[in-house]
Amino acid sequence: MGLVGGLLGFGVGLPLGIAVAYLVHLRFFAPRRRLQDPIIRPLRDLDSETLQTTIPDIPLWVKCPDYERVDWINKFIFDMWPFLDKAICNTIRSVIRPTFDQYVGQYGIKSIEFGHLTLGALPPTFQGIKVYEMREKELVIEPVIRWASIANVIVKVKVHSFQVSAQLLDLHIMLTPRVTLKPLVPSFPCFANLCVSLMEKPHIDFGFKLLGGDVMAIPGLHRFVREKISKQIANLYHWPKLIQIPILDEASGATKKPVGILHVKVIRAMNLLKMDLLGKSDPYVKLRLSGEKLPSKKTSIKMSNLNPEWNEHFRFIVKDPETQILELRMFDWEKVKMHDKLGMQVVPLRLLTPYESKLFTLDLLKSMDPNDPHNKKNRGKLVVELTFDPFRDDSNSTILMSDGEGNVSVKRDVPPSGGLLLVSVENAEDVEGKRHTNPYAVVHFRGERKETKIIKKTRDPRWNEEFQFMVDEAPVDDKIHIEVVSKRRGLRLPFRNKESLGHVDINLVDVVNNGRINEKYHLINSRNGMVHVEMKWSTV
Repeated sequence: MGLVGGLLGFGVGLPLGIAVAYLVHLRFFAPRRRLQDPIIRPLRDLDSETLQTTIPDIPLWVKCPDYERVDWINKFIFDMWPFLDKAICNTIRSVIRPTFDQYVGQYGIKSIEFGHLTLGALPPTFQGIKVYEMREKELVIEPVIRWASIANVIVKVKVHSFQVSAQLLDLHIMLTPRVTLKPLVPSFPCFANLCVSLMEKPHIDFGFKLLGGDVMAIPGLHRFVREKISKQIANLYHWPKLIQIPILDEASGATKKPVGILHVKVIRAMNLLKMDLLGKSDPYVKLRLSGEKLPSKKTSIKMSNLNPEWNEHFRFIVKDPETQILELRMFDWEKVKMHDKLGMQVVPLRLLTPYESKLFTLDLLKSMDPNDPHNKKNRGKLVVELTFDPFRDDSNSTILMSDGEGNVSVKRDVPPSGGLLLVSVENAEDVEGKRHTNPYAVVHFRGERKETKIIKKTRDPRWNEEFQFMVDEAPVDDKIHIEVVSKRRGLRLPFRNKESLGHVDINLVDVVNNGRINEKYHLINSRNGMVHVEMKWSTV
């Protein structure tokens, strides 16, 4: 028995003793592995063999002409880095703190905290940036990032009465991500999502100390860990895989596309308040759909009437029927002073059933605050009729219908009706005026006229502006007229203020049949000018 116990003790004690001795060697006798400041030497002082070994370190903007040099970005990051370092480290502390707290009290752990946290004095650098020109509403860039940091991160874990420390230092990263900003929208910061994927396997190197000993000095472990981490990151994020970071709220109107048309009929009002000296009011109604920045629509004014009848129709483009509401505000018209408020009310669109008209008799309120004592006063009633017509899922007569609870049903053989025509004027090319070139685009359709913003002093303007036209019938026999015009700056004679740079008439039959067209059109009366237009037709 003693022999067996001795052999067992020897078998366990020998590896344990070797491990302890090696850790002591790493802690007190092994040379410390730290990044040193680079030695800068002119290229003329290097021999051919040394020059050959430095080729991989040459920036891409030197080797590849499609990569752009971005020294100004590196200069900006370098000057801001002391402040960015503190801000990033504070963010890391606040984000990691809840994770640390989850383990406190388990496995005998009494506390986990950062003993030291800094990313070092050396910021990451951009060796070049490649920008792709996309026809879709997105921006794609590929920066090449290299970061040889002097980071120093120490985490202290107190287990029972012992304190264990782990240290991460000398982080070195080199990667080539593809960053896609899409879709581009007219709301700050002008893109809804940030998508990131890696185009190459990343290079990651770092030092790691446990209880003061350099673990990465163990033969074979350093290379194994480095390759394992690089492989795992590449498996998760290497193109075509990506990580998508939402920037704008999905409920924002800028990130949503139209899904249908709301038809509103303002019928009548009853028993309104007397606001004028003669015991009458001059009422009118303003209508607005939440989530839109478009101006409110108004009914006509009914002079000296406390029980007016309008029977007027309005249409609104709906982007989210589950969250949007129709706001109705009634005013008493005044010729001189501000118009007095008669009352207001709202109707959530989720109360509507697709393709079914619903009549609402609304009690007018002072405000939508349920605790407002003024709401107890009788302000009259407003009668409206609402109908929500969703767009069809394709060009046939099959329509998807939802009951608002996630259940979808199919409705077929719906008779054809009107719809929504979306016209997006993207850009123009090679347009030039005789006297000035400050181009903007004008869109004419069925008597409506809409204009883009003016781009000053350019032959290749980019507008990326979308216009909406609601129609009662499919425009199979219609044309849309788009003209590029240049406007002179300053005060000039009216007949010399504007100059046509070319125009085009586009038949809409293909848009209606195909649902969408994205083309470039040659401008008439222009030598080489072209305009890029995207159109989409949605039927209700």
